[in-house]
Amino acid sequence: MAAIATSSSRPAGSVRVLGIDPGSVRTGVGIVDADALGRPLHVFHCALAVGGEDDFPARLRAIFDGVNALIDAHAPDEVAIERVFVSRNPDSALKLGQARGAAIVAAASRGLKVHEYAPMQIKNAVVGRGAAEKAQVQHMVGVLLGVDGRLQADAADALAVAITHAHSRLLAERTGVLASALLRRRGRR
Repeated sequence: MAAIATSSSRPAGSVRVLGIDPGSVRTGVGIVDADALGRPLHVFHCALAVGGEDDFPARLRAIFDGVNALIDAHAPDEVAIERVFVSRNPDSALKLGQARGAAIVAAASRGLKVHEYAPMQIKNAVVGRGAAEKAQVQHMVGVLLGVDGRLQADAADALAVAITHAHSRLLAERTGVLASALLRRRGRR
């Protein structure tokens, strides 16, 4: 695994989100800082290449260690991960689920809250339609984050997960504030 650059400075009032696109050969990771309006700012992205080992448990350990190294280097506040989609190949689906589990355990063991998003939710949040093609997601992630050049597919997917969470957390926060205000108002009647 390549060395992970560190990043400690972040805009005041922002929330750092680690997005993860799990895979048993390559796990995409992307980090954004979300400002108070939910706008994402690119911090870091890469693909953790874990598929060189024939020993599957060693791959899971590489994912776990890679996510922990990212947490050490970038200190995210929250983690977002793509949900597993149903595959035609049960063995592939199981391996993907285990890779996802290794990433989730790494984040949860560090006390970070993990948020999960379905592939259609992610595509809809980034491209505007849930049936978007992978190339469209890559392009829009680059546009939204101002990243020059073509993004590696797994890293782009991870950044898309982080962008989705940046937008979703703002909506959830505003909905919660509105609900609290309505409950207070009803309590006064």
